[in-house]
Amino acid sequence: MMAVRAGMVALLLPVTLLSTGAALPGAHGRQAPVRSTSGQDPILALGRFGPYTAGQVATTYDQKLVPAGAAVAVGYLPGNDGHSIVQLRVNGLLPNHSYGAHVHMKPCGAKGEDAGPHYQHQQDPKTPSTDPKYANARNEVWLDFTTDAHGDASARSALDWKFTDRHPRSVVIHAEHTHTDAGHAGTAGPRLACVNADF
Repeated sequence: MMAVRAGMVALLLPVTLLSTGAALPGAHGRQAPVRSTSGQDPILALGRFGPYTAGQVATTYDQKLVPAGAAVAVGYLPGNDGHSIVQLRVNGLLPNHSYGAHVHMKPCGAKGEDAGPHYQHQQDPKTPSTDPKYANARNEVWLDFTTDAHGDASARSALDWKFTDRHPRSVVIHAEHTHTDAGHAGTAGPRLACVNADF
């Protein structure tokens, strides 16, 4: 029961913080995410986007599309039944704009490419993976969203599995919604921003 309560906090707290405009500790969200060591614990990462510096939670690579100071929250809730939920919430991005977002294997770096490929529950033997058999919303974590008139949005992915031996380390925001056609599946344009989240 305690894990469920912690998980609910992990998913509801970001909504409360971002909707009330509460200040996040530290410049540009240098607050460290709550870390999961087993993939079986809830996590919560909160930050404000800014230029890359070591140890920063949220990095923007394109301040026109993901402005410095915009807020972000990532929550992960693994269930007892083998399922899990990943939630993303943003505040202060461009209004009425569509973005793609996915869970990636590596932590954020100075360049968007540093976050590596998408996490895949069943890994495609070929990289980069653009085969819809592997690059799809059931095998990866897709969190595409369209902001409202205030630049706010949330996205949620309910998964039929949990992270186990391989642990992704970030969520990357892309310039467009995710493509699904063969040869382009899983692609979503340039990498605009990255959030460290140690799943």
